[in-house]
Amino acid sequence: MESKKLTAESAPVFQEGISLILTRWSALTAAVENEWGGRDSLGKANAICTDVFAFFTEARAEPLYIDDLENLLEEGLLSLNTLVEDGSIEEVAEKLMIMHEECLEGNYQSVEKLRTTNPPPVAHVRPSNDEDEDDDDDENDSMSADIAANMMVDVPNSQSSLNPVSMLTEEPKQNQSAEAEDGWVVVSSRKNKGRRN
Repeated sequence: MESKKLTAESAPVFQEGISLILTRWSALTAAVENEWGGRDSLGKANAICTDVFAFFTEARAEPLYIDDLENLLEEGLLSLNTLVEDGSIEEVAEKLMIMHEECLEGNYQSVEKLRTTNPPPVAHVRPSNDEDEDDDDDENDSMSADIAANMMVDVPNSQSSLNPVSMLTEEPKQNQSAEAEDGWVVVSSRKNKGRRN
C-alpha cells in the first residue's frame, strides 16, 4: 500500500495549521510565556512545530501512528520542563492527525476555521520583569497592557461596591478612594505627626 504525500500546495497550509494548533495549546503557550524551558523557550516551541511537520512529511515504510505523535509532543513539552497530565497531548495529537488527513485530500476547512477563529483567552496573568521587556514580542506586550488596563479598571469598581456607605459618610474617605483609583495610597506616619522640623 502506497502512502499519500502532501502536495506542494497542501504542505505549507498544513504547516500553518500545525502552528495554529500548537500556538493555541495552553500547556505549550504557558511554558513559552513563563520561560519554563529557559530563555530559549520560544525556540524550543518552534522546534516542536518543525518536528511535528517532519513527523508527517518524512518518507517511511510504516504508517503514521498517533501514539508516536503523542510521544513526540510529550518529549517536546519535556524539553520545556512541562509535564502534562490533562489529556491535552492526546487531544492535540488527534487534531493534528485529522488535519493531516484532510490536507492529504485537499480539504483545508479545519485550517481555514483556525485562521478565522480567535485563540482562546489565556487563563493566567504573567508578571512582567523590567529586565526581560526587550525580549518580549509586541503581541505579548499588548496582551500584558490589556490585562493591566483591565485590572486597573476593576480595582475602583470592586472597592466602591464593597462598602458604598463609607463613600458617602466622610470627605477624607472620598479622598482616600480617589487615591486608590491609581492603585497607590499615601500613608502618613503616626509617630512624627505634628513634630516635623
